[in-house]
Amino acid sequence: MSIEWVNQAIDDLRAWGRAREVEVDADEVRLLCDYASDYLNVNELGDFTPETFDELLLSIYPRKVIAPPESAPETVAAARTLVDHLNEAGHVSAATVALMRERLDDIATRMPGALADEANFGMAKSLFSSIGPESLEQSVAIPSGELPDLGEAPCDCPGCTPLPAVRLAGPDELRAALAGVPMLAVEPLPGGDDPLDAWAARVARLLEQDTAGAVTGSAELDESLYDLFDMLYRLQVRVPVTVVGDYLDEIAGDGGADLDAVLGRLEWSGMLQVSGDTAELTPLGVWALREHYLSLGVEAPQAPDLAETDARGLIEGLLEGVPTELAEADIDRWLSGRVPGEAAAELLAAASGAPAVARGIAITIVDRLGAEAEAQIRDYLEDQELRPHAIHWLAARGLPAPQLTQEELLWVSVDMLALAMPAAQEEPEIFAENMAASGPPAHLIEEMWRVDHPDVVDVLELLGRSITDGTVAKAARKAAFKARSRAIR
Repeated sequence: MSIEWVNQAIDDLRAWGRAREVEVDADEVRLLCDYASDYLNVNELGDFTPETFDELLLSIYPRKVIAPPESAPETVAAARTLVDHLNEAGHVSAATVALMRERLDDIATRMPGALADEANFGMAKSLFSSIGPESLEQSVAIPSGELPDLGEAPCDCPGCTPLPAVRLAGPDELRAALAGVPMLAVEPLPGGDDPLDAWAARVARLLEQDTAGAVTGSAELDESLYDLFDMLYRLQVRVPVTVVGDYLDEIAGDGGADLDAVLGRLEWSGMLQVSGDTAELTPLGVWALREHYLSLGVEAPQAPDLAETDARGLIEGLLEGVPTELAEADIDRWLSGRVPGEAAAELLAAASGAPAVARGIAITIVDRLGAEAEAQIRDYLEDQELRPHAIHWLAARGLPAPQLTQEELLWVSVDMLALAMPAAQEEPEIFAENMAASGPPAHLIEEMWRVDHPDVVDVLELLGRSITDGTVAKAARKAAFKARSRAIR
């Protein structure tokens, strides 16, 4: 979305309204412009067409905005004001204006139905877009947009820098992987011992003894391998090879390091795997490093296989922080071991009475299930906290579902925003941008203080801090004050 043209359009619209003593609902028009920019390739006011309003008011708006059917006239009125401005400012032709007004007359009769249609109920999608696509990543090893600093080795004191829990491949898989290590074809492991024990001893020598450049081709770089591998072990995700290169260049000094050659030798050693422009430790490397830490008396926890846990264990494991690829694989394997109805029943039972973030993760996973889980989902229509989510799930699949009440709509909007809070606290600027594009409107925020939700005050305070529109932010702060006062009473 181009914020600049929208801001300028709203400023021009307000000036136009003041000059003609016309009341302008700038917030509503801004929302229309934002969505037109985001989804319909509208990059200036002159790009609006009659079809733009069809898509905005009958498709996008019902899916993206939490609004009761009775609010439709206000939105259509704002659209009419925008068309009047387009006409008088000469942004579109008189013929196009006539078609727009005709189209809005038709939309005015149809929009309440579109907002009331449960199949269009999209607050979960709307609010998840505010959370961002990383909603399952409660702990991201490399924060979005940042690269790890490999320039400083971590403190050697395990009390200061405890190691994260890591996922290990199984013994059979690791033994099979040894056959593919190029180094072992040239320098075989000694016979007699368990090959994994011999592998751990080989890696320990690479880390602790003076290898004189036998690993990387440079004695200086060989001495720095412990720090490099330790950092990759802690990150648990692929990193850009340029980051590894920057680290190696600092060690190598003048002239830097031959990155391709060093990466090739580290792959040859069986410790590193390079895929395209990223690199990470191999499963054998992770296993051997953990064995080395344990031999030093360092606590090196092992992460459980979440696919083998129950629903509560799966949710708790995801909350503790799992890299995205592992989380997706765990969820897929967990679901594959259960029929849809069984999975839904387990997840919703674990979500009932849980904090909003845990409940949100459970609901997100349940949303992957098909209509086969209908009976188990319906069982939770009597659960006050899960009922709105169950209604949304049913309606989204075209299954019979009750009508959401305004109270339930408000409650679930607070609930989904509560799920967004951890991500919002980590990256407030991104959250603020997302809320500006697809957050709840002012009239909904003003009513949130009435919601009987344990996180309502925190949610409203977060909105008050994050929303860039001063009027809407003020409404959130006032609602937070009312919610606090209500709780005190």
